[in-house]
Amino acid sequence: MTDPRSVDLIVYPHWLVPVEPEGLVLEDHALVVDGGEIVELLPADFARQRYRARQTLERSGHALLPGLVNAHTHAAMSLLRGLADDRALMDWLTHHIWPAEAAHLSREFCRDGVLLACAELIRGGVTCFNDMYFFPETTAAVVREVGLRAAIGLIVLEFPTTYAQNADEYLHKGQALHDELRGEPRLRPAFAPHAPYTVGDAALSRLRVYASELAVPIHMHLHETAHEVEQAQAETGERPWARLRRLELLGPEFIAVHMTQLTEQEIVETAELGVNIVHCPESNMKLASGFCPAAKLLAAGANLAIGTDGAASNNDLDVLGETRSAALLAKAVAGDAAALPAARALTAATLGGARALGWNERIGSLRPGKAADFITVDLSAPETQPLYDVISQLVYACGRQQVRDVFVDGRPLLHERRLLSLDLDATLAAAQRWRARIAAAAG
Repeated sequence: MTDPRSVDLIVYPHWLVPVEPEGLVLEDHALVVDGGEIVELLPADFARQRYRARQTLERSGHALLPGLVNAHTHAAMSLLRGLADDRALMDWLTHHIWPAEAAHLSREFCRDGVLLACAELIRGGVTCFNDMYFFPETTAAVVREVGLRAAIGLIVLEFPTTYAQNADEYLHKGQALHDELRGEPRLRPAFAPHAPYTVGDAALSRLRVYASELAVPIHMHLHETAHEVEQAQAETGERPWARLRRLELLGPEFIAVHMTQLTEQEIVETAELGVNIVHCPESNMKLASGFCPAAKLLAAGANLAIGTDGAASNNDLDVLGETRSAALLAKAVAGDAAALPAARALTAATLGGARALGWNERIGSLRPGKAADFITVDLSAPETQPLYDVISQLVYACGRQQVRDVFVDGRPLLHERRLLSLDLDATLAAAQRWRARIAAAAG
């Protein structure tokens, strides 16, 4: 008999949910990790025989699953949480959010806001997020510091802000950051033109060329509201989707966020073109933007991911809660209780997000050779008992406060609910300082 192989970590959960294949739940199995990667998933007894771990984690009553992927957010906007609630999207943006950003946007604002977001994301079981906001180099620095994984949005707009004055400057800064992020294992760039109504054809055409040359995805709000579509048709005679197709932006590298206003033909084209859809149900409901036809998109063959949007419009970054909302809303919209079942919803919150970001070979499921990005969730609480179906319980009953451990690349970021890679007290103190400053300015 050969000597046991020495590895960094073995985790022994009650249930192991690899996501691939969809719906599979392994009981009395172990996850073996070494060098930041998954080595093997195997029965617990075999793991004890074959491996000797420098660290062992026993998690009876827990499920172990891939880290959640928040496929669309504006992390720094956590500092604007609750500032202007109960307003329609354009009123919320033009009369409240954009003025607040004009008054307070800075590198300091973004650093403190992203730190607050990272604390919330980690505590909620998120190991990767896709961001779209100003000062993306600051976001990248914070993510690097705390140990998360992220796609960093290279924001593009036509109008001036504290960050840049015009589309040329946004694109120039985005290209520079792209070069800085080259070779970063946990960070990757994505061009992030804000929306069809804030970026013109010339800038979008240039961006398409850059994205193709650099092999970088494009992340954009699209068909978020009926007003957006109606206004575009009134002004140009063209729906935003048709415009982006004409400009040749739509394809497997395109990440379309919201997509609440779709014709049957657009749904078919979404799947045919390989466009990735990020469903943000709670933000869409709160802003009365509409409902993404998630069940129809999945039936057509489109890839579906889950995003929270920013905490200013949600008002949280809770991907577990968002996944539950997505599953329930899909049933109501489709008029079919079998629409978006729990296992498919969990796939959207993990592997679906990884696919959208082009990271599915590294994250999103538990498979040998993939990065050891995983979480443990305590299902022994009264809120998740009795337990008949692990995946249904995770999606329909579990709360993010039941996330106990979070690992990225095999490194623990949360251990028994304690944050390990950031100073929570200092982060909360900074949030309070911003609250006083922003509230005073807003009157």
